[in-house]
Amino acid sequence: MIVDVVYEDDRWVALGLEALAETACAATLARLGIAGAEIALLACDDHRIAALNTEFRDKPTPTNVLSWPSEERGADQPGRDPYPPTDMELGDIAISYDTCAREAAEAGKPMVDHVTHLVVHGTLHLLGYDHIDDKDAALMEGLETEILGKMGLADPYGGTET
Repeated sequence: MIVDVVYEDDRWVALGLEALAETACAATLARLGIAGAEIALLACDDHRIAALNTEFRDKPTPTNVLSWPSEERGADQPGRDPYPPTDMELGDIAISYDTCAREAAEAGKPMVDHVTHLVVHGTLHLLGYDHIDDKDAALMEGLETEILGKMGLADPYGGTET
């Protein structure tokens, strides 16, 4: 088992988050050639994630997903791959049901597809990928699109498949 899910909001249970997260994390780690990793996932609501976003990012609003890597893995130069993990306990992810449901509805996407994308996204953050710089964003979004495509899901950024 890769993912240890802590449920603070039972709506996640009905969605099948544990299996979904396990599949999404496994696909991400397999693509990057990482074995034996562990991730903690907090399944919460907007109230809880807003408190976390305030505490850790000084942004007093809800968001869809947050991540806390167990160690710094970011690349030295924009657009380059991060350093591989030395700590196989990769870190923690928190995901909000309310924001995910709202975003999925607004985008006309199935909730499970949107959440799968966000779990892949959060896992990449734990591995040192980011999207602040344009080159880093292109690398991270390309990986997300590739991983999700192999899972049979559409490009979350609206690109066309080649």
